[in-house]
Amino acid sequence: MQRNYVEETAVITEELIAEYKSYLYKEEKSRNTVSKYIRDIRAFSAFMDGGQVRKENILAWKEKLQATHSPASINSMLAAVNGFFDWLQLPELKVKPLKIQREIFSKPEKELTRTEYLRLVETAEKEHRHRLALLLQTICSTGIRVSELKYITAEAVKTGRAAVDCKGKTRIVLLPSELVRVLGRYCSSQGIGKGMIFCTKNGKPLDRSNIWKEMKNLCERAKVEPDKVFPHNLRHLFAKVYYEMEKDLSKLADLLGHANVATTRIYTMESGVKHVRQLERMGLVFAGKQKPHNDDYVVNNRKRRN
Repeated sequence: MQRNYVEETAVITEELIAEYKSYLYKEEKSRNTVSKYIRDIRAFSAFMDGGQVRKENILAWKEKLQATHSPASINSMLAAVNGFFDWLQLPELKVKPLKIQREIFSKPEKELTRTEYLRLVETAEKEHRHRLALLLQTICSTGIRVSELKYITAEAVKTGRAAVDCKGKTRIVLLPSELVRVLGRYCSSQGIGKGMIFCTKNGKPLDRSNIWKEMKNLCERAKVEPDKVFPHNLRHLFAKVYYEMEKDLSKLADLLGHANVATTRIYTMESGVKHVRQLERMGLVFAGKQKPHNDDYVVNNRKRRN
């Protein structure tokens, strides 16, 4: 461990970052997780600009981030840096995350609707981008992560189930019969007899950024706001539709591969529109209306109870 070196100089070097990166991979962190942690640590290192690290520096960085980042993003970055200091056996440098009150409503401007999703699929089909249309439907009808697309194979289509490995845990994802049918037809037309369906010509998994760009490219012609269109929002739409039908949060958590139901709850948040309708149905604002007498209110309530 580099403890003595760091305590003497308290400088973050590329050598230390490379060591920590190797450690994360040995701990079986996913490629995306490692990439995120290292990016955040380098962001802090750039802020330090080769200077000695003291706790007040980290607190200053935390404050600076508040001008440009959301609280959730800041906490994510702080967690990455705190983990790095834990590895260096320097817990005294760790800082507390921001306190965030849990949001109870989703943001309508970020929420992809079922109608908008259908327009995206239809636009892709009209433009003969059949693989993209199938990719959208595969994520949205199964709720898988974009990084889990590599487990949708010709073999999975034949059995109607895919064994998905994520963060060291394996779960079985069932494929809807209609999805099996269209994917099977696509495999036949493309001569895919085995292996990944959504891959490059070299047989590698499709890059997340390329999928993101292809989806964004549909927005204008599909008449969908670009801010709503990204792979993870398809997973959110799956969760919302499933929860509206079943109201079973625990089962949904299993389907999404969540270890914590609290994470799943984020996916099922509604916009404030429905809540406003419920408030209006309560009829507790009488501006411009004849106000009921207290006796009337009591009598009416008794009638309802009886």
